[in-house]
Amino acid sequence: MKKKWMVYAKRADFQKISEKFGIDQVTARIIRNRDITGEEEIRRYLKGNLEDLFDRRLLPHIEEAAELVIQKIREGRHIRIVGDYDIDGVCATYILYRGLIRVCGALSSGAVIDYVIPERIRDGYGINRQIIERAADEGVDTILTCDNGIAAIEELAFAKERGLTVIITDHHDVRIEEEAQKELLPPADVIVDPKLAESRYPTDNICGAVVGWKLIGLLYELCGIPEAEWQAFLEFAAVATVGDVMELRGENRIIVKNGLTQLNAGGRNMGLRKLIEACGIAGKPIGAYHIGFVIGPCINAGGRLETAEAALRLFLSDSEKEAEKLAAHLRLLNDERKDMTEAGVREAVNQAEQLYAKDPVLVIYLPDLHESLAGIVAGRIRERFGKPCFVITDAKEGCKGSGRSIEKYHMFQGLCGVSALLSKFGGHPMAAGLSLPRENVDAFRREINRQCSLTEEDFVGTLWIDAAMPLPYISGKLVSELSLLEPFGNGNEKPVFAVKGVRLEGLTVLGKNRNVLKCRATDGSGYSMSAVMFGEADRMKEELSAAALCNIVYYPEINEYNGFRRLQLVISEYQTDRTGG
Repeated sequence: MKKKWMVYAKRADFQKISEKFGIDQVTARIIRNRDITGEEEIRRYLKGNLEDLFDRRLLPHIEEAAELVIQKIREGRHIRIVGDYDIDGVCATYILYRGLIRVCGALSSGAVIDYVIPERIRDGYGINRQIIERAADEGVDTILTCDNGIAAIEELAFAKERGLTVIITDHHDVRIEEEAQKELLPPADVIVDPKLAESRYPTDNICGAVVGWKLIGLLYELCGIPEAEWQAFLEFAAVATVGDVMELRGENRIIVKNGLTQLNAGGRNMGLRKLIEACGIAGKPIGAYHIGFVIGPCINAGGRLETAEAALRLFLSDSEKEAEKLAAHLRLLNDERKDMTEAGVREAVNQAEQLYAKDPVLVIYLPDLHESLAGIVAGRIRERFGKPCFVITDAKEGCKGSGRSIEKYHMFQGLCGVSALLSKFGGHPMAAGLSLPRENVDAFRREINRQCSLTEEDFVGTLWIDAAMPLPYISGKLVSELSLLEPFGNGNEKPVFAVKGVRLEGLTVLGKNRNVLKCRATDGSGYSMSAVMFGEADRMKEELSAAALCNIVYYPEINEYNGFRRLQLVISEYQTDRTGG
């Protein structure tokens, strides 16, 4: 994907910030680049703790929800939690289930608490009529949703017809009636969702598990259960926040930072510890990267290939032997998912290059790809070619597809323009899902490209650089200080720096997959540092061997090996100059 390099030019009194908080001016500049301004906001960013979390009572209707739950538990009713099959839904279901069981104990109630998580392929997203029908037939009194429900207007109307009490906890967008511009809400007894128009909560950018966690916090408070027991769920709130790709800003960043601290101190949940062991990262510092790219995919693998209840059983397990077995199974499922994904990506790349290279919108038909992997493959193709991409697979009835977009292409609006060819669709500017008859796939590809107005310039992404920082400025103290800015992720990206006119020498390919290029970076003054790059190492070596000078984008780190610590650059991007001028 082509990228245009841009250096941030946001202004602030960096010297004043540096002196006030005892940090380097480069660190102060990075904080400003993340739009963190004002002394109190900077303090929360650097030192925020659980006391800085927003008041749970600001969530709309949370007190009504808590009072209704307590009433139902006192009456000994049957409450069924209905979750979702992704990492957020699994974590939310775990928090609510464990939390409500504890409340039953505190109130000495014989209320029945159980849960259902829909199966991705059989049930689709969220609550449906079959789940409601089964609940009514089994004597359930109250349905409590988590990470779903706000859009289930018809389904929850049916639940009310069957005489069920319905409490929604969700974080998704509220449907809007376009002509009247008013909210279309399900007929639930109580709705807790920070995206409701009436919400006084300071942010609507929290995941479903955090909404559920806040509800359990209020229930514990009302039932006299110690706050420390509520805080034990913090690691699951953190895992869900990262796994659902929430912005790591404000409250979310505090949750994740402190949740990672708890996890690295041993964690409170045996199943989560066993999953970390199964992934081969026990004993290592667990960061947001490990949640997003190691632990999280294992949790999601159950929901993609089998059932999400596999992960939930792991977290609920009290048997060490059973937990080890379940964790190993999730790890194997994820390995299988990775192999299937790589095969799908290879075929998709081949189609994109051989058949559709000139199309501004890539529509890739992979009939044999597991439908749960379409979005992952579409995202990988979008990243590789810098174009919007739909990946379509065969399903039980017709075809299903998932799309991932670029900033300049509103994917949902694109689908609106070809709605006559689709059976069903929905989504957002950057992602969408669709169903269509198999015979319409080629017509869909032709028509969505005919209506597309993207230009070549739109396919050039922007790489934002925090500062042009010369190599001699890098020190061990600065690198250690940059760790204060962690956890990195969506909305709090890892800092990157740039330097012009360096020579990359001693190029050596490493790794069993030949995906590491080791070298030394030397600037115009002769100052030299060790450096590594990751990717297609043989190709990069060939390109760089013919280059006289390079401009590089990098992140500095401390490399520890055989007891030695030394500074090292991790180069993420480079531009070559074959002339040496």
